[in-house]
Amino acid sequence: MSVATVSRALRGLPNVAASTRRRVVEVAAELSYAADPAASRLAAGRTSTVTVVVPSLSGWYFANIVAGVEAVCAEAGYDVLVVGIGSSHDLSRILSKAYHLERRTDGLVVIDIAVSDEAAASISARGVSLTTVGRVTDGVSSLRVDNVQVGRIAADHLADLGHRRLGAIGGEQDEPLGFEVSRLRVAGFADALARRNLSFDPTLVEGGNYSVDGGREAMVALLDRAAPPTAVFALSDEMAFGALMALNERGLSPGRDVSLIGVDDHEFSRVVGLTTIRQSVTDHGSAVARLLLHAMEAIRAGSAPPVTHLVPPVELVVRSTATRN
Repeated sequence: MSVATVSRALRGLPNVAASTRRRVVEVAAELSYAADPAASRLAAGRTSTVTVVVPSLSGWYFANIVAGVEAVCAEAGYDVLVVGIGSSHDLSRILSKAYHLERRTDGLVVIDIAVSDEAAASISARGVSLTTVGRVTDGVSSLRVDNVQVGRIAADHLADLGHRRLGAIGGEQDEPLGFEVSRLRVAGFADALARRNLSFDPTLVEGGNYSVDGGREAMVALLDRAAPPTAVFALSDEMAFGALMALNERGLSPGRDVSLIGVDDHEFSRVVGLTTIRQSVTDHGSAVARLLLHAMEAIRAGSAPPVTHLVPPVELVVRSTATRN
């Protein structure tokens, strides 16, 4: 029999004689044959897969974004593939025509990595939908946290508590993927202080690599200064947890000896009483996934995908690690 006849018989399509269909089903059962779902989807012109590209496969923030994407996509019948990249070269390889994204995925979510307008246009031309988190690309729906506002909220709160010598724990100086969160949050922090006629010393910024260990090392470096800060803005809760470890090792009390504020409202923040700036990260993942599904539906309908830019709110959560100076 021809491949087409066998395929139609197994899929229950018409124009196959009943006797032929029975024989095909019997032989398939004898051979324990099962169709390759990936090949079937490829033949149909759809992969039923969404790919999420992240700069790191570890870390609370990225894990929660992916969880939000996965929940929405799974409900819509899509598998989710997560790809971690460490350099702009890795991203260029994935987005290049030679990688054949259109054979691997129906949609792409890129988190906190810049995608050029040219790359976005190339992806769209190949029938793959794209949404971004953290960065904005022309013609592409996105979700972006106002990181400048995050920094301003932190500075205003610490300044209202009477602190004047302020430090910060951020990312690394050279971000291989142009990760701009640290720069924007520190810029907002400095801007809010300047509006109050308060100065911010840029030498009191230490890199914490968005990790617990990095936050600990950064806080140790700040405490070892000749004139250490009375309050510290950690640009993520994970780095703030490391900073709390350093304070404990020195016999210092957070909030009494050194005030500390983080970002994210990590689940563990409540346990240690960390004052933080809440962003609903899992909800961000869900929201950007819905934007992607809308774009994919538009493409299948032969229309231009809608372009929406979301800027979700952030809010201060006051606990015990930041108190009046």
